[in-house]
Parts: sequence; structure tokens; C-alpha cells
Amino acid sequence: MKKRVPQLKTDEQAEEFLGQDLSELDFAQFRPVRFEFEKKDEQINMRVPQSLLNAVRKCARERGIPYTRYIRETLERAVTQAG
Repeated sequence: MKKRVPQLKTDEQAEEFLGQDLSELDFAQFRPVRFEFEKKDEQINMRVPQSLLNAVRKCARERGIPYTRYIRETLERAVTQAG
């Protein structure tokens, strides 16, 4: 049976976990993560239909991310594709 990653609360726990044989680790449990390095210092406020917000929240939930991050990623993708 493949191992799952335990909840690691300290750097010491993480170091101890990574120091062992990880060949039996179930890598199917991992998902890609996109790190955000740029400072977020501006805020927007907008009104949208409830049905749109529900759809956004559903998409974000399926990806396992907060809906505000989903909106930000969608805006970034739209801007980079347009440019």
C-alpha cells in the first residue's frame, strides 16, 4: 500500500519526513501548485450576477483553490493571451 504525506506542522517534521525512503509514497495525491511572487497591493470591487459567482466558486472548488485566486488567474490568463 502506498504511503500518504502526513500533516507536517514544523520544519523539523518536514526534514525528518524527507530524510526517509520515499519510494513507497503515493504521488497521485499531489497537485501542481502555482506560486505567486508578485505583491498584491491593489484591490477591486465589482458586482456580478449570483449565477456567475456560483459558477466561479464551483470551478475554483474543483481546482482546490480559493475563488479569488481563480478570478485573479483567469484575469492574468486573459491579459497575457490578449497581449
